[in-house]
Amino acid sequence: MDFAIRDVESAHIPQIEALEQACFSLPWTAEALCSQLKDAQHEFIAAVDAEGRVLGYVGMLFVLDEGYISNVAVGPDYRRQGIADALIDRLCGLCAAHALAFVSLEVRAGNVPAIALYEKHGFEKVGLRRNYYERPKEDALIMTKYF
Repeated sequence: MDFAIRDVESAHIPQIEALEQACFSLPWTAEALCSQLKDAQHEFIAAVDAEGRVLGYVGMLFVLDEGYISNVAVGPDYRRQGIADALIDRLCGLCAAHALAFVSLEVRAGNVPAIALYEKHGFEKVGLRRNYYERPKEDALIMTKYF
């Protein structure tokens, strides 16, 4: 599948909001997503196909030399096609460009495919947040990649 990784723009928000609803039990609103648009403390990138369709996205907040990934999602119809790999790879490049010491995220403890993806990209399990997720209630693994 052909796609390009680019900065999220306001015009992408309705598609990303729809992906949030398809992928998460407590999706972010358009307003919350807009707060993630690229600025001096955020990176927000998307995989976009030739027709302008957003296939997946990832957002990150960074403060000083610390990065925190907010959401990673790929539409259900586009999974297992290298999109999440490309997004995480690009995000790690942006982390290096910002001279971050680490980037961290939470992932559902039962989300085996996502955990494998993050481990493939050098993330390590460093902690646990009990009952972090709702609908259904589930623990979160804290995973961190050190640079």
